[in-house]
Amino acid sequence: MAPPTPPAARPAAAEVRHYGIEVAGIRVGTMTATRQAAAGTEVTYSLVSDVKVNFLVYRLKIYYQVINRFRNGQLMLSTVEAHTNQGDFSSRAEWKGDHYDIVAKQYKHEYTATEKQPIRYAVTNLFFAEPPPGQARAYAEYFGDYFALSRNKTGNWRALRDGREDEYQYVNGQLVTIIKKNPLRNFIIRLLPE
Repeated sequence: MAPPTPPAARPAAAEVRHYGIEVAGIRVGTMTATRQAAAGTEVTYSLVSDVKVNFLVYRLKIYYQVINRFRNGQLMLSTVEAHTNQGDFSSRAEWKGDHYDIVAKQYKHEYTATEKQPIRYAVTNLFFAEPPPGQARAYAEYFGDYFALSRNKTGNWRALRDGREDEYQYVNGQLVTIIKKNPLRNFIIRLLPE
């Protein structure tokens, strides 16, 4: 029988946040954010969203999964899979030693780029703490580029990208509400009680 693994080598317990997704006050789905620290300097963030809603003449189905692997505070690999009633889509950003290869093929959005600057902050980070002072942008995994971040007031941040606006609301440093602004109806994402 092998001896037990020393405590220092065991990964820390995962931090998990559960959210409900609402449209017009009706719960239409869930979102789960997870942060898992591995042994050493690696941290993996994941975000899973599952939405199913029927509007009067339109049915919306979105399953969305983001996995971001950071090492020493730098994004090494980001993958996004989206399965919708409009088809299947994906995005990927991978660090190649001196640059990222970025390819986003999403619904009505295709983007290919090379990014030379290390990515140190992504949308998944927003789920686990309020952005640090001076954090001006967050890597938007789905799009393969960046949201501009600005703080409106204490605990309230705006994320803007190409006319799209999301609002992140924090209480005591914990993300409690996201408002995804949409011309038809806003999506409200609320932290669920544990």
